[in-house]
This record gives sequence, C-alpha cells and structure tokens, in this order.
Amino acid sequence: MSTQQQYQGQVPPQQPGRPSQPQQTGHAQQQAQPQQAQQVPQQQAQQHGWSGQGGGATYTSPIPPRRTHLGNAIVSEWTKIRSVRSTVWTIAIMFALVVGIGLLSALAMSGGQYTGNPLLSSGLFGLMLGQICVITLGVLVITSEYGTGMIRTTLTACPQRGRVLMAKSLVFFVLAFVTTTVACTITALINSALLSDQEIPSYVRNSSLADSVEGGRIVADSGEWLGATVGAGLYVALLGLLSLAVGALLRHSAGAITTMMGVVLLPLLLAMFMRAEALETVRDKLMEYSPLNGLGALFGTPMLPEDSASGWPLLGGLAGVTAVALVVACTLLNKRDV
Repeated sequence: MSTQQQYQGQVPPQQPGRPSQPQQTGHAQQQAQPQQAQQVPQQQAQQHGWSGQGGGATYTSPIPPRRTHLGNAIVSEWTKIRSVRSTVWTIAIMFALVVGIGLLSALAMSGGQYTGNPLLSSGLFGLMLGQICVITLGVLVITSEYGTGMIRTTLTACPQRGRVLMAKSLVFFVLAFVTTTVACTITALINSALLSDQEIPSYVRNSSLADSVEGGRIVADSGEWLGATVGAGLYVALLGLLSLAVGALLRHSAGAITTMMGVVLLPLLLAMFMRAEALETVRDKLMEYSPLNGLGALFGTPMLPEDSASGWPLLGGLAGVTAVALVVACTLLNKRDV
C-alpha cells in the first residue's frame, strides 16, 4: 500500500450534503475572542441609551420624555415646605398661641357676668399673635431660597417662573388656611363650652343682646361661627400670602418681615396717637381699614364701636390687594436676574 493510500484511509468520511469546515488555528481563535468581547459592551451601551463611536457618542434617555405641568411644581413645593424645620416650628407656635391664649381667656371669663361681647370673641386675642407666625412663614417660603441660593436650582429645574410662584402660593395658602382654621375651630369649641353658662344681667333680656341668649345660655349663631373659624382662617392665610408676595418683591427675609409688621400694626398704632379733632377722619379711616380691625370684625368686635359692619368686605379688600401684589411679584420675577 502506498503512502497516499494510507493518508486517505485516515480521513473520516464526510456526511452527504454537509461541506467540510476548516479548523481554525490558535491564532485565529485569539483574534475572534476580542471581537466578541467588544460586542458585549456595545450591546450594553445601546441598552442604556448610548450610541455612536468614540468622541461622537451621544446619550438618549431610556425614560420617555414628557411635558411637565403645574402639578409637578406643586409636588416639588410641597416636598420642600414640609421637609424644613421652620414650617413645623412656626405652625406649632401658631397653634400654641391661638389655642393656648384662647383657653386661658375662656378660663378667666368663665363663671363671670356676661359683658355683651360675642361668645367666640375671646379667640381673637390668641389669633392676633398667632398671625405673626403665619406671616413669618409666608416670607420664608421664598426668601429662604434667595438666602441660600437654592432659587437658582429651583428656576433651573422649572424655568417657568410664574409657575414656580403659583405653586408656592397655592401650597402655602392651603397649608396656612387649613392649620389656622383648625386652630380657630378648636378655640371656638373651647369658648362655647366654657363661656356659655355666664351669668346674664337683667338688662340684657330687654336689649339688642337678647339674640345672644337662648334658654338662659349665651349662644353664637351660624354667622358668628363662620366668621370666627373659616373667615378668620381665610383672613390670616391671605395675610400670609401677601407676605409671600412681599418676600418675592424684596428678596430679603428681615426686610419683608419688617414690612409686613408695619402693614399689620402701624395703621392702628398711628390712629391711637391721632387725638386731635382735625385728624379724626384720618384716624377713623386708619382704624377702619387696618388688618387688625378686619380680623376683629370677623369675631364681631370691630375697633370702632359705631361700626356694625361684618369683616367680610374687608376680607374681600385684602384678597384684592394680595392679588395685585402677586401679579407685581410675578412680573418682577420674570424680569430680574437671580
């Protein structure tokens, strides 16, 4: 047998219909392995949004883009306002002042003689101090971001500045209104429980105060309840919203708080020192349109004895002034640099 026949006898027979595949050498296998290793990172990069080669690589987010709206800004502002300690402290102190002073006043007057004041009027004393906390919080909602520089991040995340101001206003107003109304309602319930059994003088039964007496007890009608709870909550919340607008205008915490203290207290203080007859008209106007008089009128105790009007018209006037201040603040916010 020849050498060629021996070699051919060692070759395995080929299956019909399948061509023989040449075996790769060790050098070819080493070149194929790096190519496969390079394909794996490219596939992973494409799954994560990266595309392109080398310096021309670009990124496409796997999350589908969508348009933002006012609800997103509201959620952001609610997260911020509930996560800072100033909110907790100011609301807690407001509650302590309104409910605490209302309770002490009711305890001091319970069991005594009826003086003719509305049943729920003693809740005004604590609210006159508690409103300062709401005013302070309204200023800090926006000026604290200017003080820390966080306003740049806020306006970068939401370039629509009017939307940012609207979201801050809505979140703060709802928070201030709900908390103040709850505090005023608790105080009104305390006054109703402790002061309804006051001793009623004989002259009351034949006077205009007879409507406040029912079955030998002092009572408050639905209008008094509405004014001392919902009305007072709206009034203080609007004062806080006005403070927010002033804070957006001044962009300084101390300046905005001082300005609002002047708006609330200065008209009444000036009126107290205007005793000359020539200044009587000015004095009466200052007292009539002072914020404290509007709050007192909602409790049925206006600053002017002859003024029998309710505090709802003054509440409407405060709402108009607050709306104008917010429009001016929004206009300047869009024009100014941060």
